[in-house]
Amino acid sequence: MIDAAVGEEPPLVLIVDDDVEVRTAISELMLSVGIEATSYGSTRELLESPLLERAGCLVLDVRMPGSSGLDLQQHLAGAGVSKPIVFLTGHGDIPMSVQAMKAGAVDFLTKPVRDQTLLDAVIAGVERDTAERATARVVQQHVERYATLTPRESQVMREVARGRLNKQIAYDLGISEITVKLHRSNVMKKMEAASVGELIRAWEKLPVQLRETGAA
Repeated sequence: MIDAAVGEEPPLVLIVDDDVEVRTAISELMLSVGIEATSYGSTRELLESPLLERAGCLVLDVRMPGSSGLDLQQHLAGAGVSKPIVFLTGHGDIPMSVQAMKAGAVDFLTKPVRDQTLLDAVIAGVERDTAERATARVVQQHVERYATLTPRESQVMREVARGRLNKQIAYDLGISEITVKLHRSNVMKKMEAASVGELIRAWEKLPVQLRETGAA
């Protein structure tokens, strides 16, 4: 069983296959190892589901009536949804698998597939999504803290992250070294950084656009 992050719902595996027997078999396999799962008969049904926002991964049939699994992968990527995908197909070919993997699929498996092979791929997908969400939460925390800085404090943080000394920062900004020290202390508190190293890591985790513009 895969543990959820504190305060979050457990990961959910979303299965999309037009064959009800396949959907049922995969769902039962997931549940047998303590992984929550739900299934859909088409990509349209999935896109209409609010469960798409849950942490987890997708198990998609490649070829289905209407929109295919590969079409869905492209659609999600275009919408900025990076949920990991495990493809299952009974009609796969090398170009198709290459396309899927280049677009970020966790795996491209051919039916019939061994239970353990599918489980390994799904667990890898769930772990990837969990890690990406954890990283995104950390980044958001840094962005929110950075937004509390004054314009001058933002300047000082940028210069500290560049490795500049207090006296260098004071000269560049046209202020006293004591004032720099005061701003630097405020930055450390607001960013909740216990050391310069932590402050630099927080700076590096900020979105590039934010670091370049200096505006939250």
